[in-house]
Amino acid sequence: MPGGRLTQQERQQIALGLADGLAYAEIARRLERPTSTITREVMRNGGPTAYRADLAHRATERRTHRRRPAAARGAEASSPAYGRDGEAVREFEETFTTVMMASGMPKMTARVMACLTLTDSGSLTASELVQRLQVSPASVSKAIGFLESQGLARRERDERRRERYVVDDDVWYQSMMASARSVAQIVELARQGVGVFGPDTPTADRLENIARFLDFVAESTARAAEQARAVLRTKPSGGSTDSPPAHARTDAVRPGPA
Repeated sequence: MPGGRLTQQERQQIALGLADGLAYAEIARRLERPTSTITREVMRNGGPTAYRADLAHRATERRTHRRRPAAARGAEASSPAYGRDGEAVREFEETFTTVMMASGMPKMTARVMACLTLTDSGSLTASELVQRLQVSPASVSKAIGFLESQGLARRERDERRRERYVVDDDVWYQSMMASARSVAQIVELARQGVGVFGPDTPTADRLENIARFLDFVAESTARAAEQARAVLRTKPSGGSTDSPPAHARTDAVRPGPA
């Protein structure tokens, strides 16, 4: 299996594979590369619809040139925990960050999210994040603010009264519920619009269709999040699950008073 950085010829093969509609795994198989390498390469260079081999190659050369002076700072990567492959960990973190960015997350926020998620403790202080990412405290603070607004991180105080930022299983549940509540607010607004524009008008019909679609999505999202949390928290020793029945209507997504 070839190692090292992707060559320009390999990038051209990736572009051809994407044009043919091949999956990342199939492209990786043909190039004898890990699927994660292909995923990271495509997502950090425009995504599957905008990937261009020549632009990707030049962008990689620029990134490599910029990274060289900073390589000495990553001393911690030379002795990863649990005997892990440091290079594999670094590559996975880059892929994780790239995928988060592709989902719409700002770059610094994605880096902070990756750092928190891939830390064994699942939590770090602001100063630890600054040191690990080699960025300013203001950058970390802004990124944490965004993650908190999306329900993807929370603050805790440790035994030394330091503020720590935490990413664990529960924050993903909270994020899904926050997303469902946000969608439910759009539903309420769309239905208000039906009254404003008058029934039996094209605009009112469009708003009603939006409301019906998003109402279903919001309730399904909240119900699935509740069921998943209940199932995953159930002891494997045979204890009963408290997951709600599939037909149960979840009222938690309804927007409350401002």
